[in-house]
Amino acid sequence: MGAILGKKIGMTRLFNEKREAVSCTIIEAGPCFVTQVKRADKEGYNAYQVGIGERKENKITKPLQGHYRKAGVTPGYKLAEFDFSEMGQTLELGSPVSVESFKEGEKVNVLGISKGKGFAGVMKRHNFSGAQRTHGQSDRQRAPGSVGGSSDPSRVFKGTRMAGRMGSDNITVRNLEIFKIMAESNLIVIKGSVPGPRNCYVKIVSTKK
Repeated sequence: MGAILGKKIGMTRLFNEKREAVSCTIIEAGPCFVTQVKRADKEGYNAYQVGIGERKENKITKPLQGHYRKAGVTPGYKLAEFDFSEMGQTLELGSPVSVESFKEGEKVNVLGISKGKGFAGVMKRHNFSGAQRTHGQSDRQRAPGSVGGSSDPSRVFKGTRMAGRMGSDNITVRNLEIFKIMAESNLIVIKGSVPGPRNCYVKIVSTKK
C-alpha cells in the first residue's frame, strides 16, 4: 500500500500469461522525494508534499529554491500532496518515495487532469444526435435546439447542457491493476488507460478496499 507521483509516458500493448494482449499505460514514478511534512497543529491538516524529477535550480523561482533547499533535495518539476493514510508509511523530510511500495497485481486509483479539448459544441461535448435534415431545416443540424421557453420559465435553467469548454477536468479512475513494476527504471505499468495526455503528471494511490 502506498502513494506516489508519476509522469505518463504513453500506452502500449503487453501480453499476459495466457498470451492475451493487454492495453497498458506506462508511468514513470520517480525519483520522488518528500519536500514538506504538513501537520495539523501548524498547517491545519496532515499531509506529505512530494516532488518528482530533477530540475536545474536556476530554472525555478527563489522561494522554491529555498523550499527545496530546506528539504535537502534536488528541485523537481511537480509537487503534489498525499494524506498520511494514503502514503501508508511514516516518512521524514527528504525521504525518497519509490515504486517498491507497490506490488504487481495490486489495485490502485489514478488521479489526473483529462485532455483539454477547447471550446466544443453540444454534439461533441454532450453526445447530442443533431437535428433532422428535412422539412426546411438547412443550417441547424448541429445546433442544441431550444434551451428554454420564452414566456415560461423565461430563463435558461442552471445546468442546461450547452456548448462550452470541454476537458481539463479532474478525473479519478478507480481500481486499475498494476501489470508490472520495473523498480530499476522507476516505471509502473498499469492495465487500461489513465487521464491526461503524454508527459502529464498523475497521482497513484493504493485502493483502501
